[in-house]
Amino acid sequence: MPTTRELIDDAAGRLRSVGIETPRLDAELLLAMAIGVDRTTVVAHGDAPVGADHERAFLSAVDRRLQEEPVAYIRGLREFHGIALSVDSRALIPRPESEALVDLALVELMGRLGAGPSVPDDEPILESERLRVADVGTGSGALAIAIAVGLRARRVRPDLVSILATDLWPGALDLARENAVAHGVGDRLRFAVADLLPEDETPFALIVANLPYIPSGDLAALPAAVRHEPTVALDGGPDGLAIIDRLLGRLPAALQPGGIAVLEIGADQGVTAAERIEVRLAGWPARIETDLAGLPRIAVVERPSPVERSSLAERRS
Repeated sequence: MPTTRELIDDAAGRLRSVGIETPRLDAELLLAMAIGVDRTTVVAHGDAPVGADHERAFLSAVDRRLQEEPVAYIRGLREFHGIALSVDSRALIPRPESEALVDLALVELMGRLGAGPSVPDDEPILESERLRVADVGTGSGALAIAIAVGLRARRVRPDLVSILATDLWPGALDLARENAVAHGVGDRLRFAVADLLPEDETPFALIVANLPYIPSGDLAALPAAVRHEPTVALDGGPDGLAIIDRLLGRLPAALQPGGIAVLEIGADQGVTAAERIEVRLAGWPARIETDLAGLPRIAVVERPSPVERSSLAERRS
């Protein structure tokens, strides 16, 4: 009966031979999945024997990885902003860099709600007082769900914030719904099939979006694992900004005065995105946020407001 270390060593060698970038990590994750434990347990118990059934499941998973299928699809899950999301070929695999959109969104929402309790728990909230949020192109639901979970962790009343998750593809929305229910926030989110945003929606206080931003001509050069993901979730048109540009054109109608949009962009698109915003939304305050590596990753745009934004507590005083 082989040990965990023996199986990992052998699989890592096979994965390395075909050019997999993280062969040992992948092997450890796949063996942990096959056994039904976490990766730390597998690494810490290298001499533990592995039964025949678990070995077969592991070797099957390794064969899929040798075909350069993403580990996240093989495992069926991906960790994102402290939560585990189900993932499959219906939607893009959430990336760590997208977690910054969630952080910015939560800071913005908490700032608008105001510090501390502002409304008694038994007092109803008017529809006009709710902060409206949209996650455009939600895919697996990563952004919308992480925001909802973050608000729950901060003890924000569910009815204070209304979150709409949209996607053009019904299959992706089905996956997002499954993830929302799994994390206990299915009742905090609404879902809609839409090309960017439904036409009849009331303007939003906050829009977040991780839309396709890879130039069409660059798709063929992507790593094979990435090419397993839906092309529609990657292809951003000739310069990578075609779909983002369409959303920029919708913002005057989609954002309420003082509302902001937080949009993920490619690491080499900071200058181009800023120029595009200036053309589309002249006079709107905008900035480009960098990631931990100092690369431009997020465009933040605000619809000008003649009145300074106020918190919910201030509006009700």
